[in-house]
Amino acid sequence: QVQLVESGGGLVQPGGSLRLSCAASGSIRSVNTMGWYRQAPGKQRELVARIPSGGSTNYKDSVKGRFTISRDNAKNTVYLQMNSLKPEDTALYYCNADLITAWGYRGDYWGQGTQVTVSS
Repeated sequence: QVQLVESGGGLVQPGGSLRLSCAASGSIRSVNTMGWYRQAPGKQRELVARIPSGGSTNYKDSVKGRFTISRDNAKNTVYLQMNSLKPEDTALYYCNADLITAWGYRGDYWGQGTQVTVSS
């Protein structure tokens, strides 16, 4: 059984910061790309940032320079540091991991989502 558990969401004023965390646990052999997606009400889920096990990161254009994705491979954990938050960043944020289980199955796993609300 593999689980992705997110934490760190909440309510913040415009210009504020939040740090999201997501830990993958269970019978995992290896974790490839990890990423953060978000979905606002009435909109499709979109990629915010992703980080492969090796190589360069990718960001949605509107968050470049404000958000930073990082990971701790020893802990199978990915982070999203969000600075200078704007009301348009309000959404349910989901963690995603492309990983290989202990039984050799490669699949795409999702967390349950954590709410980020930017409002004064």
